[in-house]
Amino acid sequence: MMTIQPYLFFDGRCEEAIAFYRQALGAEVTMLMRFRESPAPAGAVPPGAEDKVMHASLRIGTAMLMASDGRCLGKPAFQGFALSVDAPDVAGAEQMFAALADGGSVQMPLGKTFFSPSFGMVTDRFGVGWMVIVPA
Repeated sequence: MMTIQPYLFFDGRCEEAIAFYRQALGAEVTMLMRFRESPAPAGAVPPGAEDKVMHASLRIGTAMLMASDGRCLGKPAFQGFALSVDAPDVAGAEQMFAALADGGSVQMPLGKTFFSPSFGMVTDRFGVGWMVIVPA
C-alpha cells in the first residue's frame, strides 16, 4: 500500500503552527525533533536555529501531517495546493472553518453546495489553504 502524506515547511514558524493546529483542529503531536537533537553534524543546523523544529508529525483525525521549520528563513510559501478536511456535521464545519480563518482569509464562505451540505475554502494565518467539507 502506498501512502502520500503532506509535509509542510513553515520556515521558522513551525512551533506556532503546531500550537494553532492543536487548538483549531485538535491535532495531536506524535513526534517532534528539534535541530539541536539531530544526530547530523552541527553544520547542517541553520545558525541560531538549534531550538527550531527539524521534524514533527501531527495526527489530525485519521490523517498524518508532517511539518518542519525547514531553512528558517521566515518566508513560508504555500502555493498550488490546499488541504481538505472532513467535518462531522455542519456545526463542526463552522467551528473548524472559524478557527482556521482566525488571522487568515476566506476564499469561499461556508455554504451549501450541490456536493455538500457545507463547504468552504480558507487560507490560514500561515498561508496554508484549507477546504472544509461535510461529506454528502
